[in-house]
Amino acid sequence: MSDLPEEPQRNEDLPSENSSAVPEQPPSAEAPTHVPPEVSTGVATSVPTDIWTEAASHDIPPQPFPEATAPQYSVPASELPLFHSFTLPPLRPPERIPNFGHVLLLIPMVIAGFIAGLIFFIGGVHVHLFGATTLTQAGTDIHYILGFEGILYVTAFIASLLFFPMVWHESLFEGLQWNGATAKRLSRRLVAAAFLCFVLAWLVGYLVPSPENTPIEKIFKTPGAAWLLFFFGISLAPFFEEMFFRGFLLPSLCTAYDWMAEKITRQPPRPLGEHGQPEWSRAAMIVASIATSLPFAAMHGEQTGYSFGPFLLLVGVSLVLCGVRLTTRSLASSTLVHSCYNLLLFSLMLIGTGGFRHLDKM
Repeated sequence: MSDLPEEPQRNEDLPSENSSAVPEQPPSAEAPTHVPPEVSTGVATSVPTDIWTEAASHDIPPQPFPEATAPQYSVPASELPLFHSFTLPPLRPPERIPNFGHVLLLIPMVIAGFIAGLIFFIGGVHVHLFGATTLTQAGTDIHYILGFEGILYVTAFIASLLFFPMVWHESLFEGLQWNGATAKRLSRRLVAAAFLCFVLAWLVGYLVPSPENTPIEKIFKTPGAAWLLFFFGISLAPFFEEMFFRGFLLPSLCTAYDWMAEKITRQPPRPLGEHGQPEWSRAAMIVASIATSLPFAAMHGEQTGYSFGPFLLLVGVSLVLCGVRLTTRSLASSTLVHSCYNLLLFSLMLIGTGGFRHLDKM
């Protein structure tokens, strides 16, 4: 085999391979467009320059990969993790306040108030307070009755006032949607609703007469009881009863109904309202209103001798109060209706008995 000529220095501008057959060109000379076949030695020659020029004109610059970004979540900045991740754990659904768990937390506070009332009851008899020497005698004394209820209400209320803000991270009145401004704005309509309840009471009393000499009538006829019941019935009683029945029980039953429906149908929880309040279905509000009205009427059943007429009336009044509470989103509104309704009833009794001087006319 004959020796191959010495390989010339490769031109940096020509990316060719095995370019020994191509004569060396001066730097200023243009590169040949093709290699004559007679100079080929059987070894692969360099690729013509025009091919590389055409390929270079069609070169597509490499496209950078899109930057990976973390998914966007509509969560508060305080709850975002320190480092973004492509997979975040599912967020917990917003807590609906109050719920049935909060009612269970309220029960020990009511029990504490009940115990405090018993201490007052037993201690008062021990020291012959208001002339009562036995528990039986104290059980029919208006001072003991209202004192026991007042201590129970106030004890449970103070405990709630201190405890629930720590759980809800808002005040008790905000969590229960007191909304006093709404009640003030709708005061005329609310008084009209109270008058409607008063007409309903008169109609039920006319169609289904209540029995005579009921326990509440006996208490009214004791000296000084009428005025105490009057002031208690238009102030403390409506406030504390609404706090429990329409403040805690009614919304928690609404939430419990919707929660069970969501679990059965596998639907996502309903979003909270504009001001963070729960939003309930119509079915939940209807069922919860009935479920709230039955124990409300039963609580007052002892006063009326568990007669059917007054029980039916109390259920109807409670349904009106529940409707006011749910439509206005204001516990103050239902409290105002409740208080005005009691005021109308006591005012009728006040007028009929000549200022509670002739209680035999009741």
